[in-house]
Amino acid sequence: MGAIDQLMMRYPGANAWQMGDSPELANELAALIKQGLKTASCGSLSSYQQEVSAPLIGSYNIILDGQNVPVCVTRLISMRLVRFCDVTAEFARKEGEGDLSLEYWQREHQRFFTREGYFSHDMELIAEEFEVVEVL
Repeated sequence: MGAIDQLMMRYPGANAWQMGDSPELANELAALIKQGLKTASCGSLSSYQQEVSAPLIGSYNIILDGQNVPVCVTRLISMRLVRFCDVTAEFARKEGEGDLSLEYWQREHQRFFTREGYFSHDMELIAEEFEVVEVL
């Protein structure tokens, strides 16, 4: 039985996934989560609506690095709908990336959503906050 399968037994219903859109970014974001620096994330509402099993508050997630190796387990503690232009400096800081500023967050997320296929300043996002429950 593999490491992911064992974790799925300990955390029934958990999803295992990488953050970001490249192995390098997945490694960087997984490390930030593991260190407790990243406690929030977001995605476009349209991406969430296309997911087969969208996350629910209270659900567990097995965070994988860029090589699909489990790094930690998180638990989703809040979700809310917010427009890109309404994201706060506090939320940007909780994302834990770059210099933790809202300006950095806006620039990098605009790049990310553009690569994903769609960006608009008033696009709707699902903003999630989570806590690390186990470091692997």
